[in-house]
Amino acid sequence: MSKIMIVDDNEYVRASVQLICESEELELATAASGPECLEQLQSGFKGVILMDIMMPDMDGWDTIREIVGRGLYNGNIIVMLTGMGEPDSKMDGLQEYVSDYMTKPFGPEELLESLQYYLTMLDTTVGS
Repeated sequence: MSKIMIVDDNEYVRASVQLICESEELELATAASGPECLEQLQSGFKGVILMDIMMPDMDGWDTIREIVGRGLYNGNIIVMLTGMGEPDSKMDGLQEYVSDYMTKPFGPEELLESLQYYLTMLDTTVGS
């Protein structure tokens, strides 16, 4: 089962992340929107969630609020993907649920390094 999910409305970003993950034989789940992400979480996804901030209808912050509100946060690590330099005020109160920020564009090495780090963290927290 996948341990990484990319949540981004841009199909090119999803495809790029998929190629990077496949190069390291990492399974990737994809979601084009917040509701798709929530659906996968409700179906039992646990792992690293790469969450875009700016998406139509339900942005990344609203999606995280829903994840927490529905009790779907445990067993997941959220890394925000952003085209913005600074997080906006919508993140207030959500800092404890976000482990990291990656600014777009990011390189394959940077992404893989981050994913490996958080996958290791997940493995150690699940094992304890």
